[in-house]
Amino acid sequence: MRNPPLLLIVEDDKDFLEVLTTKLSASGFTVSAAHDGEEGVARAKELLPDLILMDVKMPKLDGVGALTKLRADPTTAHLKVVLMTAYGDPQPEVYQNDQKFATDLGAVGYLLKAQDLSEIVEKIKVFLS
Repeated sequence: MRNPPLLLIVEDDKDFLEVLTTKLSASGFTVSAAHDGEEGVARAKELLPDLILMDVKMPKLDGVGALTKLRADPTTAHLKVVLMTAYGDPQPEVYQNDQKFATDLGAVGYLLKAQDLSEIVEKIKVFLS
């Protein structure tokens, strides 16, 4: 792992991308971005980041499709990917099901965009360890 860790955010919502990038940069991470799943897969192959934060719902190629492509390629199969969504349910039993779905697909975790940004940073640190 690099020091500081390199994060790739794959997110089509420009406002959320800007806020998250600012918070993560201020928290000591190096951040790169892609705006859809196709670009995210290409950037992942180019950068081989320490962690990818992948939105589930995006144009061109959604997060599930992008994760599937990353897992199928020996160059990127090992990369840590966290799926993010704005549509998840915070109820513990629903959240656990969504989290299990993400890990069954090969993600190391699952985040709700509605979570406090400081909480997201702390979870990212856990995913990186």
